[in-house]
Amino acid sequence: MSSTILVTGASGMLGGAVARILRDRGHHVRAFQRRPAGIDGVEDVNGSLTDAEDVRRAVDGTDAVIHLAAKVSISGPEEEYRAVNIGGTQNVLDAMRSHGGGRLVNVSSPSVAHLGSAIVGLDATPADPEHARGPYARTKAAAELLAMAADGSDGLLVTSVRPHIVWGPGDTQLVGRIVDRARSGRLPLLDNGMALIDTTYVDNAADAIVAALDRIDDVHGESFVVTNGEPRTVREVFAGWCDAAGVPHPRLRIPGSVARAAGRLVERIWEIRPGYDEPPMTEFLAEQMSTAHWFDQRRTRERLQWTPRVSLDEGFAHVADWYREHPLGS
Repeated sequence: MSSTILVTGASGMLGGAVARILRDRGHHVRAFQRRPAGIDGVEDVNGSLTDAEDVRRAVDGTDAVIHLAAKVSISGPEEEYRAVNIGGTQNVLDAMRSHGGGRLVNVSSPSVAHLGSAIVGLDATPADPEHARGPYARTKAAAELLAMAADGSDGLLVTSVRPHIVWGPGDTQLVGRIVDRARSGRLPLLDNGMALIDTTYVDNAADAIVAALDRIDDVHGESFVVTNGEPRTVREVFAGWCDAAGVPHPRLRIPGSVARAAGRLVERIWEIRPGYDEPPMTEFLAEQMSTAHWFDQRRTRERLQWTPRVSLDEGFAHVADWYREHPLGS
């Protein structure tokens, strides 16, 4: 049955994939973000997540919202993260309430419950804005708690999906940065790259988000971590992306403890004199690259009735195909 579904943040890789799946299933899809998403067959509504009136205009007439838009980075003033990630989520909830409620899939992150130590085979543990690492994780944790507290009231049904390290062809935020740094010899392996981590191919993450919407009558009030369920070492993941792009594997080797200390120092310097790009290392990034984080996917797959359809090796092959069509330096 066709619905009108709002996707916030559809100009991003994951948001765009979600919008296309919903469009292809016959739904009327509305995309909301600062600039047009430019997806054929998808209605664009442009505006700011921090502007309550813009958000109300986007939500008007919709049956469901998939909320992906967020400020995602590893540095910058926490006030900016709070305005977008917490304030923006509040605006979405308020807009949905003003239109009688509806179904909300809040797209979160496993970092909301990553407190700096290894995560080994856990399910989704509670979001912890007090102890989560870095402004992005802290504000996303607060936003998830805000969204989940609204479940079951004012006609709202809410579930949260936490895709972990999403990547795919044309990805500039993660794969592109890793490849660029490896190509220039600036990509380190911390503790020899032996930390075991989960990642998620973009099509699988998009499928899981849509599955959460399909199943929301049964799973509202629950949070789910989503991954490919194929833990690999950081070294193997980086090698897969580097091979796909045709660049050398990283040769730098740095102890994780040294990188974490350097990350703390870099963060302080960036607060005083920010660079034009993200800092080369932060404490959070060092922890992510040197600490195991892989998850038990049994409840996620059972409750969402979802399984990944693209393996990691197939994903690496898709990224290699993309780089053949878009050679580095072209």
